[in-house]
Parts: sequence; structure tokens; C-alpha cells
Amino acid sequence: MGTLYLVPTPVGNLEDITARALRILRECDLILAEDTRTSGNLLRHFDIHKPMVSYHKFNEHQTVARVVERLLGGETIAVVSDAGTPGISDPGFLVAREAVKAGVEVITLPGATAFVPALVSSGLPCDRFCFEGFLPQKKGRQTRIEALKSENRTMIFYESPHRVVKALQQFAEAFGEERQCSACREISKLHEESVRGTLAEVLAHFMENEPRGEFVIVVAGRDEADVQEEKPQAEQGAEPGKEKHFSKYRNKQL
Repeated sequence: MGTLYLVPTPVGNLEDITARALRILRECDLILAEDTRTSGNLLRHFDIHKPMVSYHKFNEHQTVARVVERLLGGETIAVVSDAGTPGISDPGFLVAREAVKAGVEVITLPGATAFVPALVSSGLPCDRFCFEGFLPQKKGRQTRIEALKSENRTMIFYESPHRVVKALQQFAEAFGEERQCSACREISKLHEESVRGTLAEVLAHFMENEPRGEFVIVVAGRDEADVQEEKPQAEQGAEPGKEKHFSKYRNKQL
């Protein structure tokens, strides 16, 4: 029986690939690539010559059965996405799930992913967080954001440049303009940038400066102290008959 490897590839700087990842790519029998052109450039850079098969969100359901057959037949197969770790907002989950069901060994290599450096460098709490990935572009987008109003963990979103301003506007409306935020773009690349501040400040920056590159937006969770302040006084032990009062959200001081 073969082995399925999920192999992270650099999100920008090619030096971020690991020696182990290069070894697996050289030794495997087949590489499943989200985009064979993008992965082909990476493989040529490191002088790796292995057969590739296109494996992306539009064909994974049709190809996964054949992939599992090849794994059961003894082949070693590596999965790579255009950048980062397969399965994290990229193809990889489906084939990993089906391989596990079939009893095939699945090994994920540690390596590059965009949200970890964005979170750690944001200055926001990173002991507890929720990764939301890409929000729905249309249907269900506002519902998802509204459901996060009570989230007290740091929230992480992926966003494309042409929707960054819209996302920041929606976050400001849902979470309050004073909520702390960090918008990171082009992580590990030449023009890497992190813009930190309140949602209002970060939004103003990108309304004046056209967003470029892929973004990771990190937003502070709801402050527990403010949750208590926003409860009606009756719920906080106020005397019966007192007028209910909700305090305005205050930004957590970091």
C-alpha cells in the first residue's frame, strides 16, 4: 500500500520550502497539483522531474477514486496546491478523507501557510483563534459575518484584493469600527505589508491605497468585559424596574 503526502509549498519566498518537502517531491511516484503550470515552475526551479496530474476543486470529485486506487496499488502520491498547505482553503481535504477511509497512510508535512505568520505578527491574541478562510462571495456572506458577532477568539479571514474594502466595511458594521484589526498582504514576498489599527483606520488606509496581492485579515475577538457591559442591567443584578442599558463597545487595549 502506498502513502499520501500533503506537501506545503511556499506562499511567496521559495526559500521557505523545506528539505523534507523537496525530498518527498523527488521520491514520489506522482504529484497532484492544483495548477500544473504553477507547480511546474516550482519543480523546474528545484530541478524536480515527476509526472503531475491536475487536481483542483472542479475535478477532485471525479478523480479522487482513481487516486485512491493508485495508492492502494502501492504508489506514493504527493499533493501540492499553488501555495501553502493543501487542505487549507485549497484542494486536499477530499483526497485525504478518502485515503483515510481506505486505510491508506496520510502524512502532512509541516510548512508554509499564510494565516500563521499573519496571526502571530498581528499583535492580537493568538492563544485562541478561529480560522474562517474565504467568506462566501455572495449568498451566505452576511449571515456568516453576523454569526461571528459574539465570537471572542481572534478571527482570521482570507480575502482577494478586490474584495478587501468590502470585507473591512462589513466587519466594521458588524463588529464596530473600533475593533482592532491587522491586514497582511503578500506574506513572505518582496512587497509584504501589515497594516494594523482599528477597523476604521485600516479601512481608511485601503480606501486611499489600492489593495494589491492576496490578503489575510486578522480581527480581534469580542472583549469579554464589553460583553458584560452590553448586558441589560437587570441581567447584571440591577434593581427591578431600572431602565435597561447597553454600553457602547469599547476597543480592547492591547
